[in-house]
Amino acid sequence: MAPKFQNIAPDVKLGENVRIFDFVNLYGCTIGDNTKIGAFVEIQKNAVIGKNCKISSHTFICEGVTIEDGVFVGHNVTFINDKYPRATTPEGELQTEQDWEVVPTLVKRGASIGSSATILCGVTIGEGAIVGAGSVVTKDVPPYTIVAGVPARPRGKVKDR
Repeated sequence: MAPKFQNIAPDVKLGENVRIFDFVNLYGCTIGDNTKIGAFVEIQKNAVIGKNCKISSHTFICEGVTIEDGVFVGHNVTFINDKYPRATTPEGELQTEQDWEVVPTLVKRGASIGSSATILCGVTIGEGAIVGAGSVVTKDVPPYTIVAGVPARPRGKVKDR
């Protein structure tokens, strides 16, 4: 059956064996081999998704986000790329790309992000780390650390490195 309702811009770089479900919006991004993109996902320009990742449904990955290989992103995860978002300039005009700065975020190899987590910009989620469902990540997460809560705080270490 042919896919329906996919908006995949011509500038998207797809690796081999990428699986993309319906109702997605992808533009200007790079997605690595064997990665699975669920339904109702948006991935914006200059976002990079590694190999063998799973991006679950209803997730938003904005410009400036890099996700390394083997990362799990749960349902309804939201990434943020602007520390001080505004609709207008001080003069009252709608902002353009020149009026704000993208703040990058990095998710390292093998990390897992639980459903409905929000990841603020400028953080690094360390290799093998786990972010609990519903958490708000405001600071870097060390490798192989489990964080949860609002704001996300360390709760333990991942035992199965």
